[in-house]
Amino acid sequence: MKTLNHDSKLNLIVLDMAGTTVADSGLVEQAFAAAAARLGVEPGSADHAGKLDYVRATMGESKITVFRHLFGEEALAQRANTAFEEAYGELVDGGRIAPVPGAREAVEQLTSEGRTVVLSTGFARATQDAILAALGWQDLVALTLCPADAGGRGRPYPDMVLAAFLRTGAVDDVRRTVVAGDTSYDMLSGVRSGAGIVAGVLTGAHDKEQLTRSGATHVLGSVAELPGLIARVEE
Repeated sequence: MKTLNHDSKLNLIVLDMAGTTVADSGLVEQAFAAAAARLGVEPGSADHAGKLDYVRATMGESKITVFRHLFGEEALAQRANTAFEEAYGELVDGGRIAPVPGAREAVEQLTSEGRTVVLSTGFARATQDAILAALGWQDLVALTLCPADAGGRGRPYPDMVLAAFLRTGAVDDVRRTVVAGDTSYDMLSGVRSGAGIVAGVLTGAHDKEQLTRSGATHVLGSVAELPGLIARVEE
C-alpha cells in the first residue's frame, strides 16, 4: 500500500452503490434474466447459464459494456440494456432495495468530518436516480456519478473516480482519495486511479480473495467500518 504523510487527510470518498451502500438482494441477476428472456435467451438453457456466469463475473462493470460483450451487435446490446434497466427499475419501484446496514450513518459521519462523499454506479443515470429516490438519498452526498458522467467508460476504468476528483476539487492529490466497493472491478478502478485506500467490502458480489487479487488495500465486513479504517490510517 502507498504510504501517506501524517498530515494528509483522506477527504474524497468514492463509494459504489449496489452491493456496497445499497443491498439489492440479487436484483441484478433478476433484471438480467428478464432482459435475456426478452431477447430470446431461454431460461435454464446452457446459453442462459453462460451469460449469467459472465454477468456475475463482471459485477461492477458498466452494464451496456456487459451487454455488448454478450450480444455482440450494438442494436441487440442496446435492446438488452434498455430491458435490463426497465426490469431493474420496476424491482426498485416495488420496494426491493434497502440501504446496507450502517451505510447511511457511515456517509453522514464522513460528511460531518468535512470529507466529500461521492456515490458511483455502473447503472445508467435513470436507474441510479430511481435507487436514490427509493432510498430518500437524493441529497445525501455532494455528487453522484454514472459512466455517462465520466465520458461513457465505467469500471474497471478509473474514469468515475477521476471525475469525482476533478469535479469536486475536494483534495489536491489523488492519493488522498478513498475508493470502496464490493467487486473486483471496483478495486481495479480504484487502483488505476491512484487512490490511497482501495477498500473491498464483503456485502456484495465478490469474496475477500477476489477483492485482494484485484488490488484491495483493505477488506472490510461492510462500508459501516470505513470511517474507522480512515481514522486509523490518518493517525
